[in-house]
Amino acid sequence: MKSPAPAGIATLIAYIATIPAANLAVTHFGAVPVGLGYVAPAGVYLVGLALVLRDLAREAVGRGAILAAIAIGTVLSYLLADPSLATASAVAFAVAETMDFVVYEPLRKRGLLVAILASNAVGLLADSLLFLHLAFGSFNYLPGQILGKAWMTFAAVAVLALLRRRSRAIA
Repeated sequence: MKSPAPAGIATLIAYIATIPAANLAVTHFGAVPVGLGYVAPAGVYLVGLALVLRDLAREAVGRGAILAAIAIGTVLSYLLADPSLATASAVAFAVAETMDFVVYEPLRKRGLLVAILASNAVGLLADSLLFLHLAFGSFNYLPGQILGKAWMTFAAVAVLALLRRRSRAIA
């Protein structure tokens, strides 16, 4: 078995790092604007990024490493979050990332961008519903949560599409 490339390892580390960073953002910044008049807990953009990084890291380092990263991320989420957010964050992360993984795997055969879009849609909805219910007992931030995570997914997919087009043009 060959070792993953440094870029794959960096993507995996970035994925894991987004989890405590999202929790710290919520703790220190509270709610932030996400556009169209909506607000969401500040970690929303980092969670959206985590969903994309999970898929990219899966491509680079494989399923086993991603399952281990989900477990590590769940523990970090619990240990590093403000106590009032710790359980909500850990549960939402574990469930959403696992659901994202389960949707991504069979769709990967249809193309990377299709798999990312579909799996992130499932992951962002699961994460938003669970986190908001457990952390705040309310879905007041739900539109903002979905919008903020969707912005990150669309931005990442646009960048990936441009990079793919560029690499094809060079080849």
